[in-house]
Parts: sequence; structure tokens; C-alpha cells
Amino acid sequence: MIMKATLLLFSIYVCLCKAKDTDNLQDVCPTDTARKNIFINGYSCKNPAKITAADFKSSILRNEGDTDNFQRSSTTIVSATEFAGLNTLGLSVARTDLDIDGVVMPHAHPRASEMMFVGKGVVIAGFIDTKSQVFQKTLKEGDVFIVPRGLLHYSLNSGFEFATVYSVLSSQNPGVVSISDAMFAPIVSEPMKKLMTKLTSFSNNVTLFH
Repeated sequence: MIMKATLLLFSIYVCLCKAKDTDNLQDVCPTDTARKNIFINGYSCKNPAKITAADFKSSILRNEGDTDNFQRSSTTIVSATEFAGLNTLGLSVARTDLDIDGVVMPHAHPRASEMMFVGKGVVIAGFIDTKSQVFQKTLKEGDVFIVPRGLLHYSLNSGFEFATVYSVLSSQNPGVVSISDAMFAPIVSEPMKKLMTKLTSFSNNVTLFH
């Protein structure tokens, strides 16, 4: 009986450990960009003798994304592939730019929770849990919003100026599953247009948890 209980606890522990990125076993492990053809769970480490401060800085999110598209939005995710210093740290960063009336359609990150920080503008952000309950808030500059791992979430510009949101995700490879890509093609199809119209008027048409 004790042996069975021990095995059960060990199994639970293993499952919990596998529920997130593998912990790093050394202080730093910048991606070795010359060896990306080696297929492991993550990237191989750079030679410690060649690690520099430049490995821990990225300017990718400095510039605005291109919002000249149907959704009037742009999201740039920076992972360990582009930002060597993120390797083994279980983190990615992102920037979302929203033009006036811009929308980020419902999507999920199967391997990461997301913390959103509004750097500019007024943004409505929300997520939908497994009971189909909607949790939505209006965010202003400096506000932070959390999206639990794997849940569908969305955002839209509810102000009268360009909006920018910065995010930190709890995986170096969070993944993106978009219901718009999975269900509607092309992106300018009638079902897609109807979904966007409903989303932009969401706050007036459903009962939300504030």
C-alpha cells in the first residue's frame, strides 16, 4: 500500500514537472545559432567562452508592427530562436500593435500563460475559460492583465489612438493556436467578418466577469 502511494505521488510529481519548460541547469545558456539543426527539446548552448552581453539584449520589439491588414493589428513574438539569451529560461516576449478599431482574434498559447502590459492607448482584453465564462477588462496605459495558459484570449483597441501592448509568456516556445486560421479561410471571408463584428461589440452583448 505504501509502495503504491509512493508511486502515485512520484507520477503526480513527474506530470507537474512536465507541465512547464525544463529548468536550466546552469546560469545562462544562450542559443547556439550555428547548431539549430540539432533537434532537442530547446536549443543547444553556446560555447561559454563566446557568451557576451549582446546575447541578453534584443531590439526586435523596438519598432511598430505593420497594421495595414484586415484585422488592423500586428503581433511579434520573440522566442529563443531570435533572442539567444532566452534559451532555457522558459520565457518569450511579444509586442502587439493595434490601430484604431484593431483586433487580435481569439487564439491560445498551449504551452504558456501570458502577462500583458499596456504601453500605450486603451485596450479591451479578455479570455474564455473551459466553462465558457468570459473574463474581460478595459486596460489603460500601465495596466497589466493575465491570461492563464492554454485559454482562448483576444484584445481590441477601444480608444481613439494607436495602442501598443507588451507581453511576457511563460515558455520559450509558447505556440499559437488561432481559431480564425483553423476555421475561416481566407481571412476576409464572411464568417471572419461576422466574428470580428461580434468581437468588437462583445462588451455590450454578453454578461462578463469584471
